[in-house]
Amino acid sequence: MKKTILLLMAMTISVLSFAKKKPSKYYELRVYYCHPGKLPNLITRFTDHTTKLFEKHGMENIGYWTPTTADNNVLYYVLGYPSKEARDASWKAFGADPEWKEVAKKSEESGKIVAKVESKFMTLHPELTKKIKFQQANPERLFEMRTYYCLPGRYPNIVARFRDHTRKLFEKHGMENVMYFETIEKDGGQATLLYFLAHKDADAAKKSWDGFRADPNWIKVRDASEESGKIVEKVESVFMKPAGFSRIK
Repeated sequence: MKKTILLLMAMTISVLSFAKKKPSKYYELRVYYCHPGKLPNLITRFTDHTTKLFEKHGMENIGYWTPTTADNNVLYYVLGYPSKEARDASWKAFGADPEWKEVAKKSEESGKIVAKVESKFMTLHPELTKKIKFQQANPERLFEMRTYYCLPGRYPNIVARFRDHTRKLFEKHGMENVMYFETIEKDGGQATLLYFLAHKDADAAKKSWDGFRADPNWIKVRDASEESGKIVEKVESVFMKPAGFSRIK
Protein backbone atom coordinates (compact mmCIF):
# COMPACT_ATOMS: atom_id res chain seq x y z
CA MET A 1 0.00 0.00 0.00
CA LYS A 2 2.81 2.35 0.96
CA LYS A 3 4.61 1.60 -2.33
CA THR A 4 1.41 2.30 -4.26
CA ILE A 5 0.98 5.69 -2.58
CA LEU A 6 4.60 6.61 -3.27
CA LEU A 7 4.21 5.56 -6.90
CA LEU A 8 1.08 7.69 -7.28
CA MET A 9 2.86 10.66 -5.72
CA ALA A 10 5.78 10.25 -8.10
CA MET A 11 3.41 10.08 -11.07
CA THR A 12 1.59 13.21 -9.89
CA ILE A 13 4.86 15.12 -9.56
CA SER A 14 5.87 13.94 -13.03
CA VAL A 15 2.58 15.12 -14.55
CA LEU A 16 2.83 18.50 -12.80
CA SER A 17 6.40 18.94 -14.04
CA PHE A 18 5.26 18.18 -17.59
CA ALA A 19 2.38 20.65 -17.27
CA LYS A 20 4.79 23.39 -16.18
CA LYS A 21 6.88 22.78 -19.28
CA LYS A 22 3.91 22.93 -21.62
CA PRO A 23 4.47 25.71 -24.20
CA SER A 24 2.64 28.99 -23.67
CA LYS A 25 0.13 30.46 -26.06
CA TYR A 26 1.77 31.73 -29.24
CA TYR A 27 2.25 35.49 -29.59
CA GLU A 28 3.46 37.83 -32.29
CA LEU A 29 4.84 41.36 -32.10
CA ARG A 30 4.19 43.14 -35.39
CA VAL A 31 5.74 46.48 -36.33
CA TYR A 32 4.29 48.49 -39.23
CA TYR A 33 6.45 51.24 -40.71
CA CYS A 34 4.19 53.60 -42.64
CA HIS A 35 4.91 55.78 -45.63
CA PRO A 36 5.35 59.45 -44.60
CA GLY A 37 2.13 60.91 -43.22
CA LYS A 38 0.21 57.64 -43.51
CA LEU A 39 0.04 56.54 -39.87
CA PRO A 40 -3.38 58.22 -39.33
CA ASN A 41 -4.72 56.20 -42.29
CA LEU A 42 -3.42 52.99 -40.75
CA ILE A 43 -4.91 53.84 -37.35
CA THR A 44 -8.29 54.52 -38.99
CA ARG A 45 -8.17 51.20 -40.84
CA PHE A 46 -7.36 49.30 -37.66
CA THR A 47 -9.99 51.18 -35.65
CA ASP A 48 -12.80 50.64 -38.13
CA HIS A 49 -11.96 47.27 -39.65
CA THR A 50 -8.71 45.38 -39.06
CA THR A 51 -9.05 44.50 -35.36
CA LYS A 52 -12.56 43.14 -35.95
CA LEU A 53 -11.36 41.07 -38.91
CA PHE A 54 -8.51 39.70 -36.80
CA GLU A 55 -11.04 38.50 -34.23
CA LYS A 56 -13.23 37.05 -36.98
CA HIS A 57 -10.31 34.85 -38.02
CA GLY A 58 -9.39 33.67 -34.52
CA MET A 59 -6.66 36.16 -33.64
CA GLU A 60 -6.61 37.83 -30.22
CA ASN A 61 -5.91 41.56 -30.05
CA ILE A 62 -3.54 42.08 -27.10
CA GLY A 63 -2.37 45.69 -27.37
CA TYR A 64 -1.58 48.50 -29.83
CA TRP A 65 0.86 51.38 -29.41
CA THR A 66 2.60 54.18 -31.28
CA PRO A 67 6.00 55.65 -30.28
CA THR A 68 6.11 58.98 -28.48
CA THR A 69 8.95 60.31 -30.66
CA ALA A 70 8.34 63.35 -32.87
CA ASP A 71 9.08 61.39 -36.06
CA ASN A 72 6.53 58.74 -35.13
CA ASN A 73 5.23 56.88 -38.16
CA VAL A 74 5.11 53.38 -36.68
CA LEU A 75 2.48 51.08 -35.18
CA TYR A 76 3.47 48.35 -32.71
CA TYR A 77 1.02 45.63 -31.79
CA VAL A 78 0.81 42.20 -30.20
CA LEU A 79 -1.51 39.40 -31.30
CA GLY A 80 -2.19 36.07 -29.60
CA TYR A 81 -2.95 32.65 -31.12
CA PRO A 82 -3.62 29.15 -29.77
CA SER A 83 -0.56 27.84 -31.65
CA LYS A 84 1.79 28.53 -34.57
CA GLU A 85 -0.38 26.37 -36.83
CA ALA A 86 -3.46 28.36 -35.80
CA ARG A 87 -1.56 31.56 -36.47
CA ASP A 88 -0.66 30.52 -40.01
CA ALA A 89 -4.22 29.38 -40.74
CA SER A 90 -5.69 32.63 -39.38
CA TRP A 91 -3.46 34.84 -41.49
CA LYS A 92 -4.15 32.78 -44.59
CA ALA A 93 -7.91 33.14 -44.06
CA PHE A 94 -7.56 36.85 -43.25
CA GLY A 95 -5.57 37.52 -46.42
CA ALA A 96 -8.17 35.73 -48.55
CA ASP A 97 -11.18 37.39 -46.91
CA PRO A 98 -13.15 39.45 -49.52
CA GLU A 99 -14.09 41.95 -46.81
CA TRP A 100 -10.42 42.58 -46.00
CA LYS A 101 -9.51 42.90 -49.67
CA GLU A 102 -12.20 45.55 -50.12
CA VAL A 103 -11.10 47.42 -46.98
CA ALA A 104 -7.44 47.38 -48.07
CA LYS A 105 -8.32 48.57 -51.57
CA LYS A 106 -10.47 51.49 -50.40
CA SER A 107 -8.02 52.58 -47.70
CA GLU A 108 -5.19 52.79 -50.23
CA GLU A 109 -6.99 54.79 -52.92
CA SER A 110 -4.76 57.76 -52.10
CA GLY A 111 -1.60 55.64 -51.96
CA LYS A 112 0.04 52.75 -50.13
CA ILE A 113 -0.02 52.98 -46.35
CA VAL A 114 2.55 50.47 -45.07
CA ALA A 115 6.14 50.55 -46.32
CA LYS A 116 7.55 47.69 -44.25
CA VAL A 117 6.42 45.06 -41.72
CA GLU A 118 8.61 43.40 -39.09
CA SER A 119 7.52 40.49 -36.94
CA LYS A 120 8.75 38.61 -33.86
CA PHE A 121 7.24 35.39 -32.55
CA MET A 122 7.10 34.91 -28.79
CA THR A 123 5.70 32.99 -25.86
CA LEU A 124 4.61 34.52 -22.57
CA HIS A 125 7.37 33.73 -20.06
CA PRO A 126 5.69 31.52 -17.41
CA GLU A 127 8.14 32.50 -14.65
CA LEU A 128 7.69 36.23 -15.20
CA THR A 129 4.05 36.66 -16.27
CA LYS A 130 1.29 34.28 -15.26
CA LYS A 131 -1.47 36.09 -17.13
CA ILE A 132 -1.83 39.30 -19.14
CA LYS A 133 -4.00 41.89 -17.39
CA PHE A 134 -6.10 43.87 -19.85
CA GLN A 135 -6.26 47.12 -17.89
CA GLN A 136 -7.42 50.42 -19.37
CA ALA A 137 -6.20 53.03 -16.92
CA ASN A 138 -7.56 56.57 -16.83
CA PRO A 139 -5.59 58.67 -17.54
CA GLU A 140 -3.78 56.48 -20.02
CA ARG A 141 -0.36 55.21 -18.99
CA LEU A 142 2.94 55.66 -20.78
CA PHE A 143 4.33 52.31 -21.93
CA GLU A 144 7.89 51.19 -22.44
CA MET A 145 8.87 48.18 -24.52
CA ARG A 146 12.31 46.85 -23.63
CA THR A 147 14.30 44.13 -25.38
CA TYR A 148 17.34 42.50 -23.76
CA TYR A 149 19.89 40.79 -25.99
CA CYS A 150 22.08 38.58 -23.82
CA LEU A 151 25.63 37.39 -24.28
CA PRO A 152 25.94 33.75 -25.45
CA GLY A 153 24.54 31.31 -22.91
CA ARG A 154 23.44 34.04 -20.48
CA TYR A 155 19.72 34.16 -21.18
CA PRO A 156 18.84 31.91 -18.17
CA ASN A 157 20.75 34.36 -15.96
CA ILE A 158 18.66 37.36 -17.00
CA VAL A 159 15.46 35.37 -16.44
CA ALA A 160 16.62 34.37 -12.95
CA ARG A 161 17.51 37.97 -12.09
CA PHE A 162 14.13 39.26 -13.22
CA ARG A 163 12.28 36.42 -11.53
CA ASP A 164 14.00 36.82 -8.17
CA HIS A 165 14.74 40.54 -7.97
CA THR A 166 14.28 42.99 -10.85
CA ARG A 167 10.48 42.97 -11.15
CA LYS A 168 10.10 43.65 -7.42
CA LEU A 169 12.58 46.51 -7.62
CA PHE A 170 10.69 47.96 -10.59
CA GLU A 171 7.51 47.99 -8.51
CA LYS A 172 9.37 49.52 -5.57
CA HIS A 173 10.27 52.47 -7.80
CA GLY A 174 6.79 52.98 -9.24
CA MET A 175 7.05 50.98 -12.46
CA GLU A 176 4.32 48.52 -13.38
CA ASN A 177 5.21 45.12 -14.82
CA VAL A 178 2.76 44.53 -17.69
CA MET A 179 3.96 41.42 -19.56
CA TYR A 180 7.16 39.51 -20.26
CA PHE A 181 7.84 37.51 -23.42
CA GLU A 182 10.52 35.10 -24.59
CA THR A 183 11.22 35.43 -28.30
CA ILE A 184 11.38 32.46 -30.65
CA GLU A 185 14.36 32.87 -32.95
CA LYS A 186 14.11 31.60 -36.53
CA ASP A 187 17.54 29.98 -36.44
CA GLY A 188 16.90 28.30 -33.10
CA GLY A 189 19.33 30.71 -31.48
CA GLN A 190 19.25 32.18 -28.01
CA ALA A 191 16.00 33.92 -27.10
CA THR A 192 15.74 37.57 -26.14
CA LEU A 193 13.70 38.93 -23.25
CA LEU A 194 11.04 41.36 -24.50
CA TYR A 195 8.84 43.04 -21.94
CA PHE A 196 6.45 45.93 -21.35
CA LEU A 197 6.44 48.36 -18.43
CA ALA A 198 3.87 51.05 -17.64
CA HIS A 199 4.59 54.49 -16.17
CA LYS A 200 2.32 57.32 -15.07
CA ASP A 201 4.01 59.70 -17.54
CA ALA A 202 7.44 60.65 -18.92
CA ASP A 203 8.51 62.50 -15.76
CA ALA A 204 7.50 59.55 -13.61
CA ALA A 205 9.43 57.19 -15.88
CA LYS A 206 12.62 59.23 -15.52
CA LYS A 207 12.22 59.46 -11.76
CA SER A 208 11.60 55.70 -11.51
CA TRP A 209 14.62 54.76 -13.61
CA ASP A 210 16.91 57.19 -11.77
CA GLY A 211 15.78 55.76 -8.45
CA PHE A 212 16.11 52.17 -9.62
CA ARG A 213 19.64 52.59 -10.99
CA ALA A 214 20.84 54.30 -7.79
CA ASP A 215 19.17 51.76 -5.48
CA PRO A 216 21.82 49.96 -3.36
CA ASN A 217 19.71 46.79 -3.50
CA TRP A 218 19.76 46.83 -7.31
CA ILE A 219 23.50 47.48 -7.42
CA LYS A 220 24.06 44.56 -5.05
CA VAL A 221 21.82 42.24 -7.10
CA ARG A 222 23.41 43.29 -10.39
CA ASP A 223 26.96 42.83 -9.15
CA ALA A 224 26.21 39.44 -7.57
CA SER A 225 24.49 38.19 -10.73
CA GLU A 226 27.47 39.23 -12.86
CA GLU A 227 30.21 37.62 -10.77
CA SER A 228 30.58 34.96 -13.46
CA GLY A 229 30.48 37.54 -16.25
CA LYS A 230 28.28 40.14 -17.91
CA ILE A 231 24.75 39.06 -18.83
CA VAL A 232 23.30 41.67 -21.17
CA GLU A 233 24.97 42.67 -24.42
CA LYS A 234 22.44 45.26 -25.63
CA VAL A 235 19.15 46.84 -24.49
CA GLU A 236 16.58 48.48 -26.77
CA SER A 237 13.87 50.72 -25.33
CA VAL A 238 10.84 52.33 -26.98
CA PHE A 239 8.43 54.64 -25.15
CA MET A 240 4.91 54.36 -26.52
CA LYS A 241 1.36 55.58 -26.06
CA PRO A 242 -1.62 53.24 -26.46
CA ALA A 243 -3.87 53.48 -29.51
CA GLY A 244 -7.48 54.43 -28.84
CA PHE A 245 -8.69 50.90 -29.60
CA SER A 246 -6.04 49.08 -27.54
CA ARG A 247 -7.21 46.64 -24.86
CA ILE A 248 -4.27 47.74 -22.71
CA LYS A 249 -4.02 51.46 -21.91
